[in-house]
Amino acid sequence: MHLEANRDRCVGSGQCVLVDPDAFDQDDADGLVVLLRAQPHDDAGLARAREAVNVCPGRALSLAD
Repeated sequence: MHLEANRDRCVGSGQCVLVDPDAFDQDDADGLVVLLRAQPHDDAGLARAREAVNVCPGRALSLAD
């Protein structure tokens, strides 16, 4: 599974960064999501990725096969 981030849907809340700062950051210019690591490394990383997808208020994140 891998993460995908849709910057057009991102509202810049930063919830993803709070959940997994190794996988996400916010762009300094506009505050929108920056995907740092698309592929979770282990089960814990996959769990954080799923949580980030679930808490994203703009539904800008997704997990795909």
